Amino acid sequence: MDIEKIVKIMEKERKVSEPTAVESFIDLNKSRNPFKVLISTIISLRTKDEVTAVSSKTLFNLADTPKMMSKMTTRKIEKAIYPCGFFRNKAKTIREISKKIVEDYAGEVPDSIEELVKFKGVGRKTANLVLTLGFDKPAICVDIHVHRIFNRLGYVKTKNPDETEMKLREKLPLKLWKRINSLLVFYGQKVCRPVSPFCTECRLTELCKKNNVLSYR
Repeated sequence: MDIEKIVKIMEKERKVSEPTAVESFIDLNKSRNPFKVLISTIISLRTKDEVTAVSSKTLFNLADTPKMMSKMTTRKIEKAIYPCGFFRNKAKTIREISKKIVEDYAGEVPDSIEELVKFKGVGRKTANLVLTLGFDKPAICVDIHVHRIFNRLGYVKTKNPDETEMKLREKLPLKLWKRINSLLVFYGQKVCRPVSPFCTECRLTELCKKNNVLSYR
């Protein structure tokens, strides 16, 4: 399978789409901000992109550093990020993470997966995204879209996102790592849907094995 050819096709399709809510904080600030990437990614979990964008911007207008965020009350954070999903739990998590960054990391977001996953509410998916978008380091952020599409293509045969990440680390060329999540999230939302994907419109249809695709449009 020519994975580089597949990625190039995806990149052409991706150019017509707006950046994700998390990506927008890089574009808006013309620089990488690991803290904003981390917090906005937490807000984005089980939340629509448009809600994530509004909630994150509202919160960052009140506090945009770990020190400022740690001084806010949980209630104030709740109000800022509402109506994102699970806003009460996320507000508590955001405040705890901010305090830990200040107290244990001298106010700087750590730049390793091993340290990032020590934070409550931060798994490998979030940690990898912080490395790629926040620090511009090679990492593979595997969410349900990345897991589903790579299995459908036949590039990997895995049971869950964590297993997919490990397999991709073994065989995916390093130069592609940072681009994968953005491309496949877009493709998974617009084309390669979980149920009844748009295979007849997909430019990858001739290259895809369509594993576990029971029906398509």
